[in-house]
Amino acid sequence: MRRGIAATALVAALAMTTAACGGDDGGTAGNDQGSKELSGTVTYWDTSNEAEKGTYQALAEGFTKLHPKVKVTYVNVPFGEANAKFKNAAGGNSGAPDVMRTEVAWVADFASLGYLAPLDGTRAVDNEKDWLPQAAASTKYDGKTYATPQVIDTMALFYNKKMLKDAGVEPPRSITELKAASAKISAKDPGKTGLYLRGDDPYWFLSFLYGEGGDMVDAKDKKITVGDQAGVKAYSVIKDLVDSKAAITDAADGWNNMQNAFKSGKVAMMLNGPWAIADSRAGAEFKDPANLGIAPVPAGSVKQGSPQGGWNLSVYAGSKNLNASYEFAKYMSSAQVQQQTTEKLSLLPTRTSVYAVPSVAGNEMVKFFKPAVDKAVERPWIPQGNSLFEPIRLQMANVLTGKTAPDKAASATADGYRKLLKDYK
Repeated sequence: MRRGIAATALVAALAMTTAACGGDDGGTAGNDQGSKELSGTVTYWDTSNEAEKGTYQALAEGFTKLHPKVKVTYVNVPFGEANAKFKNAAGGNSGAPDVMRTEVAWVADFASLGYLAPLDGTRAVDNEKDWLPQAAASTKYDGKTYATPQVIDTMALFYNKKMLKDAGVEPPRSITELKAASAKISAKDPGKTGLYLRGDDPYWFLSFLYGEGGDMVDAKDKKITVGDQAGVKAYSVIKDLVDSKAAITDAADGWNNMQNAFKSGKVAMMLNGPWAIADSRAGAEFKDPANLGIAPVPAGSVKQGSPQGGWNLSVYAGSKNLNASYEFAKYMSSAQVQQQTTEKLSLLPTRTSVYAVPSVAGNEMVKFFKPAVDKAVERPWIPQGNSLFEPIRLQMANVLTGKTAPDKAASATADGYRKLLKDYK
């Protein structure tokens, strides 16, 4: 729940007071990089999934080996709850973590509310020139840095190599090829379907929107574009995939249903990102890890497109242990930790130097996803960026259930954006 201006002002004032007086838990004053040994507690909210959280907890708690007087309190917060939970805690000045793993679209939002500490000139920002430019872009708001980039990602087509081979098809390069491949897969085994279409999460819609040459908004010219013909076409494509039985979908619990369907061989393909690699390989169909194939997202009628995603590390403006929190954010985004993250989870680093490490450069998922990330479409890094998904989510459900025609859905999505973006045309 978004708090009002009064709450925002309170947190901003608290941040300035804390910076001036220093934390009461062992931190030194504000941005002072003094030599005083770090101590106290850093509470870290991690938003990683079930397959990843054990690795992230071990890495986070490893901070204490470097700073024995700092205790790291690790808390795993489900992704779907994390945004609202942080806003409620930060806005109410009670229970917010010192450091949070923030989705890239959340940084500008939280910063605009005064909930994040600016990091320029603090311990957190280390060798900024080593950050991938597109990863660094998501850490900025109003000319300041409010996060350190942790991992970067994009979407791809995950496929079951054996199922495609048995059906005599190659990984589809376009939506047209996807429909043809799905038909052959179902013909080979009537109990199987080609694709699981994530119908309850609007992030999955972006690849279809970009594939038709569209976008949510033009942030530079402050123009709403989702209601254009490309948006209409994107809604038409997802509707046609389900109506033609090239894909199956669900209105709720899409993540679990998608993963279970793919891991059990009920479907041969899905759109997903590096965060799904570990969980997917835990499925019965992928006891042989080599059976998991990765290919670019099938192109729409205009191009192949997938969104840039990822995770950053932000420090709460009201933290009572700012310097330890800055150091923790630095540690969790360091080259060493990023290397370990790639080695254990096949997630992509945000530091250029890490890609030169043999264990990272030789990782098969990095080999595929790094070129895909380089071509990914940057999302609008504006405070309302995360809020742009809800109008899409509502209209995806309406389109897939036949309640709303694609052209009406695109128009309704644009209307929803106009309520969020008062200065956009």
